[in-house]
Amino acid sequence: MRRSAIGWPVALLAAWVGFIPVASAEDAALGAHAGLFVAKPAALPTGLSTGLGADVAHGGVVAWGGETAWSTATEHSTTHTVRHSDLRLHATGALQHRIGRGSIALRLGAGGTLVHETRRRDQGERAGLTGDALETSAWRILPSADLALSTSLALVGSWGVAVNGGPAVYLREGALHAGWSAMLGVAWRP
Repeated sequence: MRRSAIGWPVALLAAWVGFIPVASAEDAALGAHAGLFVAKPAALPTGLSTGLGADVAHGGVVAWGGETAWSTATEHSTTHTVRHSDLRLHATGALQHRIGRGSIALRLGAGGTLVHETRRRDQGERAGLTGDALETSAWRILPSADLALSTSLALVGSWGVAVNGGPAVYLREGALHAGWSAMLGVAWRP
């Protein structure tokens, strides 16, 4: 008898989903985080991209929501200055658990990252360069996903501190490229 290689993982996933407790209306809550965002740039092979990020989620043990982040990185070579700006927009799903005044969640996000690159030739004005010979600009959208461990702690009323981070992947030129992202900021949960 032949067994499907996909059958066992699907059966295990269905059994696991069956054991997830369904949150009641009282357990469902809205939460948001915003703060300083750092990541490996989506298309630039080196550097540190810094900026701002935010996420929002609604639910109990199982939550859904979205995340966005804008960050930029500038790198220099002997001939050019390259600046990348990344705008990440992801839909998210999470498994979360409240512990006293804090919470911990494992969040999976997927969507796209819009990359804008500006490449400027160093000392180009002195050489009399103008237009595209001096500076070029390009836009590209990359499919992307991330997995983050997110923690938050309420300090004063509905306000607190949040830390999250984890690995990320980008589909660039037909191949997956690994990265990472992290955020430190404020948390709000009414």
